[in-house]
Amino acid sequence: MAQITDKVREEVKEIIFEFFAEECETAVEDINDNTNIISDLDGDSLMFLELIEIFKKKYNLNIELKTIGKFAIKNPVKTIGELVKMQLLIIEHENNILNI
Repeated sequence: MAQITDKVREEVKEIIFEFFAEECETAVEDINDNTNIISDLDGDSLMFLELIEIFKKKYNLNIELKTIGKFAIKNPVKTIGELVKMQLLIIEHENNILNI
């Protein structure tokens, strides 16, 4: 678990924007919080899993994929902004994310 500071918030947003720009072959300037991951970027669930692994390593997170899956079913993510918020919750709460 990590404390969410402005620095962490900006790092997470930057990593997610750059990840999708590279994976979806689009300019990072064309991505914003309202960008739809599927319809605007042609993103998929495998990209989400890749991002989880990136953040698990970067923040030394101890969270199971099934926990993230259960949370995502109740809190579906469609936009980049929603993904940033979810990732911040995962970093902050790890396996306790289901209790918030």
